[in-house]
Order: sequence, then C-alpha cells, then structure tokens
Amino acid sequence: MRADTSDMPEFSPRQNAVLEQALRLLVEGGEKALTTSGLARAANCSKESLYKWFGDREGLLAAMIAHQASKVRTFERSGERLTDDLLRDHLELFARDLLVVLAGDVSLALNRLAIGQATREGSKLGKLLLEHGRRQIDRRAMALIDQGKRAGLLRFDNADAAYHTLYGLIVSDLHVRMLLGEPGLKDNARQAERAVGSFLTLHGTQKQSADVLGVSAGR
Repeated sequence: MRADTSDMPEFSPRQNAVLEQALRLLVEGGEKALTTSGLARAANCSKESLYKWFGDREGLLAAMIAHQASKVRTFERSGERLTDDLLRDHLELFARDLLVVLAGDVSLALNRLAIGQATREGSKLGKLLLEHGRRQIDRRAMALIDQGKRAGLLRFDNADAAYHTLYGLIVSDLHVRMLLGEPGLKDNARQAERAVGSFLTLHGTQKQSADVLGVSAGR
C-alpha cells in the first residue's frame, strides 16, 4: 500500500525543507517573523527562489498549509483488495496522524493566528487554512470511506455526513481545548482506536460491526 498523493502538493525535498523552515519561523516568531528575507536566510536560499517556487506571500502561506496537511496520511488502493483489517488500519492511521498534526505547535500557531485575524478586513489566512488544509484532508479521507463502501465494508447514505461523524469521533472538542492551552492527548493511538471502533459500529456492514464488537469485548 502507498500513501494517497492524488491531491497532495508536489514539492521537491528542497522545497519541503524550506517550508519546514517557514513553519518554524512562524511558530517561534509569529507572523512578523515570516518575511521573505528572514526565510531566505533561515533556509539558505535566495529570495528569487522563494518567489519562483511559491509566488507571493499568500502563495507561500498556502504552500505551508498544504505541506502541513499532507502529514495526515490516508492510503490509496495499489492492486490489493480492501479488507476489514486494511480498512481499520487505514482509518486508524488517518486518525492518529490527524490528532498529532492538530496538537502540534505549527497547527496551533496557524489556527490561533487565523482566529486573531478573523475580523481583520482583507485577511485570507482563515480561507487558506480551510482550502489548503482542512478540505485537502477531508477529500482524501472521504475517498477512503467511499472506497470502503464500494468494497461492501461500510454503509451510509451520505459520504459527507459519514465522514464528519468520523471526524467528530476522532477530534471531539480536543482541538478547541488545545487552542485554549490545554495539552494534547498522551495516547493518540488509543483515542484513534476508540474513534474508529465507534465509527465502524455505526457505519460498518453487519460483518464489519460484529468484528469490531468482538475485538472490543475481548479487551
């Protein structure tokens, strides 16, 4: 199996390294620290390269957000049949990655900055976070649950509603609490396992739900 890259940004290793430096500057110094000159120095590259790769400041922010969102993995089918176990593994991987990314300093800094700018005329950070962050993650995860339905492992009438049930089970109010300063979970794997188990109980086929309940009862 391989990571789903159908809508991930295609950055080179060098560009990814520059984006990591940009995210570090944002976390450590806030929006004012993220200047073209400062990033060029931190990443040991020219300002011309930054403009060539990412365009203007909005393009750089979009690339930073997309790069961060790409750390939440799902998987695409590479010839093998999707089974109960593979579906559960893929969903739990997605859930763990989502919790790790949301709890990270970068995600928290970006979201706090966007919230602080929400009433500022002309601010686009919130829109960029939605389009290049959350929606990118949503599309990949919804493709996975659609694949689960086609394989006869999931049942639902509305993929969007089913996905938002999964997202809510994974995240609950954790992200809001972390934005307010509460530390993240100590056991993301356990939270992911519980959330996916509940999702499969709600939306799994009869066989899938029985398997999940049997595993839970045996713990």
